[in-house]
Amino acid sequence: MQIIDPYIQVEKIDGKKIMRNIERACRTCYRSEGKITEDSYKTLLKNCITRGHESVLEHEKVTIRMYCDLGVYKDITRHRIASFSIESTRYCNYGKDKFNSELKFIKPCNIENGTDFYKIWENTCEVIEKNYIEMSKLGALPDQLRMLLPHSIAAEVTMTANIREWKHILTLRASKHTHPAIRQLMIPLLLYFKEIMPEIFEDVEYDKEFPKEKYAKLTQIEEIY
Repeated sequence: MQIIDPYIQVEKIDGKKIMRNIERACRTCYRSEGKITEDSYKTLLKNCITRGHESVLEHEKVTIRMYCDLGVYKDITRHRIASFSIESTRYCNYGKDKFNSELKFIKPCNIENGTDFYKIWENTCEVIEKNYIEMSKLGALPDQLRMLLPHSIAAEVTMTANIREWKHILTLRASKHTHPAIRQLMIPLLLYFKEIMPEIFEDVEYDKEFPKEKYAKLTQIEEIY
């Protein structure tokens, strides 16, 4: 059994290029392409967002890969205007050598290590893994084995959404009203977007009281797929 921390990988992108591409698409409406300058996108995007004309943000997209628990991706997939490819517990048999014959669980960010609660949680995971492996050895199929898996089971998720939808998702999922395991992932992603595309994401609020030491690690990679 492994207990691991969640993480996020983001495709390496050029935020300025994305915003300039959006500007060029937007200026089609006014045939004002001749007004494009090195930083004209800043004013145009701010004006569009202020007026609620955010459909132009749909011209660009970003893909991420998350390693998270089942509870997180169950909530995130409620967002309709996005694409998801998720590690399937119906087809992946964690009792096989491919997965080192073990289960991986995401360390809970809302149950402190060393407490009685944590010990009970950890013990439960150990029992689940023991029974899962035993059933696997007896010939149970993955779609039977998955009936044992809890919300803490780890899974890899590839997710793609356009910029407008990312803004909507992060507005909802980085707030204090969401489960802490989701904030753990979405706040670092929002802060990254704020850094590289401030004109689009600077007005998105988030839970500033969420402990920074619990933020999921975020890295950029050349290719997601």
